[in-house]
Amino acid sequence: MRPPAYQQLADELRAEITSGRLQPGERLPPEPELCVKIGVSRSTVREALRLLASQHLIVTTRGVTGGSFVAHPDAEQLADGLSTGFALLTHSAAIGLADLLELRRALEIPAAGLAAVRREEAHLTELRGTLFDPDIDDFETMLAAHSAFHRAMAKASGNPLFELVGGPIYQVSYGEEVIGSLPEGYWAHIDADHRAMLDCLTARDADGASRAAATHLDFIAAAVR
Repeated sequence: MRPPAYQQLADELRAEITSGRLQPGERLPPEPELCVKIGVSRSTVREALRLLASQHLIVTTRGVTGGSFVAHPDAEQLADGLSTGFALLTHSAAIGLADLLELRRALEIPAAGLAAVRREEAHLTELRGTLFDPDIDDFETMLAAHSAFHRAMAKASGNPLFELVGGPIYQVSYGEEVIGSLPEGYWAHIDADHRAMLDCLTARDADGASRAAATHLDFIAAAVR
């Protein structure tokens, strides 16, 4: 069955945007022109544009100089879309924690090395602000602090793609069976690992930061297995 007309138009415009034929900031053809060009009604065009806007691909403004423009990439908005996909996959039988940790290893170890070289003082300040008291007995608080640390580490790498891909990983929730089986002292160990990575970044020790990130992930893998 063929998709509805608005979906076909949205797919065509999305392909123009993602291929680079339509650049960020570039204005899309006006609605009447799209109607004639594609041979669809104005309501169909508007529905297609609303769909693209919901996917953060275009921005529509009103007024004399208004119209629909290709959105400038925003890592945080794009990560929201990836987060939904990650959440769906990780709550299915196809993806498990081992798969997630494998992806984290591929991202976080090189990101830590880059962060040690490229970090600025503002990054160190942000990382210090994510450190937590491991004696706090609240799983969600600890998990949020852990996520904030690794988001800040990805930002310090200076590569926005680490932020884009890494951010959604830290929003994935743990299952009840994992929460109930964490070993004693788990969060104290996580805190110590974070501080070791931060020390390496402060010293601009890229090799040390990568090793500390690997050790950190080894511990998590053993703890949640």
